[in-house]
Amino acid sequence: MLDYNRRPGFADHINTAIDAALVAENEATPPRDYLGGSRLGVACERALQFEFTATPKDDGAGFTGQTLRIFAIGHQLEDLAIQWLRAAGFDLYTRKGNRPDGEQFGFSVAGGRIRGHVDGIIAAGPQGFGFAVPALWECKTMNAKNWRACVKEGVAKSKPVYAAQIAVYQAYMEPQVPGIATNPALFTAINKDTAELHHELVPFDAGRAQTASDRAVRILQATDAGELLPRIATTRDFFECRFCPWAERCWRLPA
Repeated sequence: MLDYNRRPGFADHINTAIDAALVAENEATPPRDYLGGSRLGVACERALQFEFTATPKDDGAGFTGQTLRIFAIGHQLEDLAIQWLRAAGFDLYTRKGNRPDGEQFGFSVAGGRIRGHVDGIIAAGPQGFGFAVPALWECKTMNAKNWRACVKEGVAKSKPVYAAQIAVYQAYMEPQVPGIATNPALFTAINKDTAELHHELVPFDAGRAQTASDRAVRILQATDAGELLPRIATTRDFFECRFCPWAERCWRLPA
């Protein structure tokens, strides 16, 4: 009997087929036609402009099958975190009516050109916690190195993009959920390597929210005027440029 496990490249052949299917599915998904509120903490406004206008990425800069699998695992872990918090006594709403088929909580401003969807809203905490509600809940998954940095330094210092997302969501959700920008948000970070959990209360940072909102306005105005915003760096070897999916395109264009 043929032992398929001993065939050269057998596992790789299956993985290649899986990844090809994931990449094809991702490429068939229409790009966003709006600025995502979760992205407004990104430092480079030109990169955000490329993202907003669905500018083609450099060759080979798209998401690989492995990256898409990592994203999918992160979504599943966030679903588990919802179950765990509810079991601990948090009255956590992730969709309107708290129904699986309910509409996700979110906001849409600037004629729908800036949008965001929140992970959840906490309506009540466990007895004895003195938890101020309503409160925004945001959850992220991280590898062990990033998780440890988040625990040590806090989300605002270790992950400023996440901190900006929280501030923006608190600000833009306030008209729908009065008090959500007054009470601290609950940020949950999951260590993907060890399943350790970190929970942190994040007070509303009005300055951070305003900075992100101003950035969004500049991107919309520049795009409407057909102008290209300046890049973040003066040299191509800048850290963020080395990982940017539009680096080749960007550095062929004017500063």
